[in-house]
Amino acid sequence: MFPALLLIFLIPSLCIPFVYLTGKKSPKAAAIFVALLALISISLLATTLPTVLDSPTHQYFEEYSWIPTLINTEFTLFVDGMSVSVAMISLILIFVASIYSINYMAGKKHLAAYYALLCMLSVGLIGVFLTSNLILFYFCWELMLVPAYFIVGEWGYRNSYKSALKLFIFTHAGAVFVLLGIGAIYWLTNTTDMFAAQSQLLLTTMPDVAKWILIALTAGFAVKMAVFPVHMWLPDAHSEAPAPMSALLSGVIISAGAYAIIRLSFGMVFPAVGLTFGVDFLHALSIIGIITAFFGSFLSLVANDIKRVIAYSSIAHMGYIMFGLSLFPAALADGTAVLLASASGIAIVGTILHLITHAASKGLFFLTAGGVMHQTEERDIRNMGGLASKMPFSAVSGTIAALSIGGTPPFACFISEFLIFVGAFQIIQNDPFYIIPTALMLIATVFSLAYSLRFISKVFLGKGKDEQKVISESQENNTVEKTKETGVHRIIDVPNYMKAALAILVILTVIIGIFPTFFIELIQTVTFGMVILG
Repeated sequence: MFPALLLIFLIPSLCIPFVYLTGKKSPKAAAIFVALLALISISLLATTLPTVLDSPTHQYFEEYSWIPTLINTEFTLFVDGMSVSVAMISLILIFVASIYSINYMAGKKHLAAYYALLCMLSVGLIGVFLTSNLILFYFCWELMLVPAYFIVGEWGYRNSYKSALKLFIFTHAGAVFVLLGIGAIYWLTNTTDMFAAQSQLLLTTMPDVAKWILIALTAGFAVKMAVFPVHMWLPDAHSEAPAPMSALLSGVIISAGAYAIIRLSFGMVFPAVGLTFGVDFLHALSIIGIITAFFGSFLSLVANDIKRVIAYSSIAHMGYIMFGLSLFPAALADGTAVLLASASGIAIVGTILHLITHAASKGLFFLTAGGVMHQTEERDIRNMGGLASKMPFSAVSGTIAALSIGGTPPFACFISEFLIFVGAFQIIQNDPFYIIPTALMLIATVFSLAYSLRFISKVFLGKGKDEQKVISESQENNTVEKTKETGVHRIIDVPNYMKAALAILVILTVIIGIFPTFFIELIQTVTFGMVILG
């Protein structure tokens, strides 16, 4: 078998020092190097699609001997419809962030290290999606944190290392809970394979331990998602990070937490916890999702820092995803909770699809905001306005990103949100508890559209603060000389490499919104196994 997944893991890993050496000679060449590595990984990942779509199991596996004598574990790599979709969008964002960085990071110090860290980040991020081995999963989970800390700290804005330290402390504390959960799973099952552990946990004579494992894993992953009340690290880290890193943090790194809940908490541990606890657990997640969605939306509505507006919107959308997560592990029918055999349920499809649509839209949103900051040297949206005439390309991309995040058709996030709510209405038929949560989440979408329209209005429409002052002075003095003194007209659109990066995500956001069939067909092939709870 062609080792496609092993090469996706090894090639970027081995190229990290070469990226650094290339960056010492030419930062632009290093950026292109990282982008090419992402393209190679996308091509290798594409070779697994026929197996994922057409094989009876809809899974692609590669297994290599690793530590057989000590803990009987294998170096297992695999993809299914969910992991290949999330890995694909992650690699696209890494490619886009690399291209965008050519102009955005130009002139900054230590760029060789920046691109080497970006390459390392890609290894950890993609590794999370490509393995069924718990040890390798945890290794990649922690590996993401190291380059993220240094990129935010070294190339951030104001109190960058303070924000990076908060990122490190919170997410590492969450990782401790993940490690405890993995350790307990090995203690109960004597295996480090996710799929073997699921079968063994169903046979365990200690269901109370399984409940605590579920809580520990979900809590640890929820920290990475930055849901309320463990969200405190996100606004500072995402707003202070350089724009390419913000796009990756909000686009895919926090979504990795949701992926891990689906794969480990629900796919592995949830079937073993029993009916009563399982249903109560799902209801609790829905409440957390509601609070998170409203909390993020309200803060985004009152924030004036351009990147904090978007960072808070990321919290809100993690609320949507958490609500979606509460819908699909169990389909309640006639008082029996059944772990679905496949991802054919609408709620499942919508939630997993939202990981993809949010990644594309939020990546575009942050890169557009970074371009606006880069060209105007301004962060406060109250001092902006009227930029559509000066930065038309950025205005179009920013408007598309904002409308997609606001759930407006025909852009990407609309279709995934729509599917989540259709799935919620289906669940209501068997579990009336979800009537109020679904109604509240529908109200939350109104606030999402409100902060999106506020962003468009404040940044791109109307007249800028300086421009209004110039017009007033010109009317008083009957002259237009002042316009030359202000330098307002020196604001121009972003450079070409940044435009190319934005264009890729604009096309992706529009295409997924209009034609989401490719990802939906992949997601529908996912299998979790059929298990009766209780």
